[in-house]
Amino acid sequence: MTPGEALHIQHELRSNIKIQPLKKTPRWVAGADISYERYSDIANAGFVVLDVKTCQIVARSSAVGRMTFPYIPGFLSFREIPILIEAWKNLKIEPDVVIYDGQGIAHPRRLGIASHMGLVTGHPSIGCAKSLLIGKFRDLGELAGSTARLIHEGEVIGSVLRTKDHVHPVYLSPGHLIDVKSSVQICLEMTRGYRIPEPTRLAHLHVNDLRRQTKSTQLDLIAS
Repeated sequence: MTPGEALHIQHELRSNIKIQPLKKTPRWVAGADISYERYSDIANAGFVVLDVKTCQIVARSSAVGRMTFPYIPGFLSFREIPILIEAWKNLKIEPDVVIYDGQGIAHPRRLGIASHMGLVTGHPSIGCAKSLLIGKFRDLGELAGSTARLIHEGEVIGSVLRTKDHVHPVYLSPGHLIDVKSSVQICLEMTRGYRIPEPTRLAHLHVNDLRRQTKSTQLDLIAS
């Protein structure tokens, strides 16, 4: 697929995104992340599913493979979705909501990786990014739980959330089948003393562990 074809697909898929309140209270919330072998296109993708009430891990999955789409800002989902789908297929428990390390509709064409994967899986999805891609905000308090609306071209595309006192915020945006308010509520509920909500924090640790454990497999893929 060329970048031009990817751009056309983004414009087509954008109209399918549904931003709406959650239809039910989630029992299981997952985090997703990808870890790359340094200086290569080999990546480990993984999901970690947590029980909302206890924040305990109830399922994990993983997949390793080579990225075939180049790294181009604004088109990250086309690079990472194939390996995420493989990891998704390996999940024994399907989560009610998935938090992705990236953007939802806080994207120039309103189709960040959380929105794109939400369409692919048909599950509610949230983008939880560590850096701002687009939009502006103001008047964000310094204490944990403070929020500010993230606005782009006159549209509210997400929320800036302070998860710890006097610590850099995270940038939340609904991906698909969820709204801004529900996204903030879930991420706050799933935060346990760290800047990043537990599902994505544990998914990050999971894929980094996998990368170290499968070092020899990754070297074989690089050699091939």
